[in-house]
Amino acid sequence: MRIVLFEPEIPPNTGNIARLCAATRTPLHLIEPLGFTIDDKHLKRAGLDYWPHVNVTVHPNFGQFLETVAPPRLVMATTKGSASHHRFAFMPDDAIVLGPETRGLPMELMEGHPKVRIPIWGEVRSLNLSTATGILLYEALRQTDGIVDDVPA
Repeated sequence: MRIVLFEPEIPPNTGNIARLCAATRTPLHLIEPLGFTIDDKHLKRAGLDYWPHVNVTVHPNFGQFLETVAPPRLVMATTKGSASHHRFAFMPDDAIVLGPETRGLPMELMEGHPKVRIPIWGEVRSLNLSTATGILLYEALRQTDGIVDDVPA
């Protein structure tokens, strides 16, 4: 499993997602341009002392990510997805791709890939990026037996 943030804009969201990835030992891929620098004090503050434990790779563009990583399957997270996250069949090597906070993933990037959504029945158009990432990652890990229960505290 891996998390891919396409052109993330808000440092605290990325910091929180980095912390999530450190906690679950999930690789994090950031696709440029970023709305911040990796040494941004807000990003580091959100990641606290976990940042050194994040397996993070920054890619100059999506094409370079595809060439370098070549994930078996891209799962596009979008409010326009047809499959709800809890009904979608995740696979262990999936790359879950999430878009920038203000505009989401471009339609042309999502073409030809499965699209998953988190059901929302309240009066909001979307969830916070780091919240959505946590929901999707833990569901994907649950389905693929990727959750480790017996880790010493």
